[in-house]
Amino acid sequence: MKKSEGEIQRIYRLYFTDVYRFLAAFTYDQNEVEDLTQEVFIRLFKSLSSFRGESELKTWLFSIAKHVAIDYSKKRKRQKIIQEQLFKYIPSISKSPEDLYTSKEDVNSLYVALKELKHTYKAVIILRGIQECSIAETASIMGWSESKVKVTYHRAIKKLKINILELNSEIEERWV
Repeated sequence: MKKSEGEIQRIYRLYFTDVYRFLAAFTYDQNEVEDLTQEVFIRLFKSLSSFRGESELKTWLFSIAKHVAIDYSKKRKRQKIIQEQLFKYIPSISKSPEDLYTSKEDVNSLYVALKELKHTYKAVIILRGIQECSIAETASIMGWSESKVKVTYHRAIKKLKINILELNSEIEERWV
């Protein structure tokens, strides 16, 4: 079903507030809520021609909003894991010189641990965790299925954690 520009504007005005409020439950950051709301309407307008009317438009729109919210939650969770596991060693300005020295060693350990991973593990960590590519984007880049991306990413993070722990224990042994 092809929609005119006027019809698209009508849908936007009619449902913007409802979608915005729905998405606000997932984040308290106004900028994030605005971005997520925009993403919902972009997805809606891109796929509006395929809407067959088997359900109410509002139901379909909220289904899209639900998926956007889930994607957002997964992304935030992934970012949190990466920040905790990969970037917890980045030095803070308020640290003492001794703490900065230790942090520098930790960053070096992180890079050594990352370097020790096999190529596919490094690639998937960089694409998913650092570049924030979606599972679909990573699958396309790597030439893999989405399930392989998920499994490989999980295994890569697990192996990276092991590498970091092993490097840290080696460093501690040298100082004892």
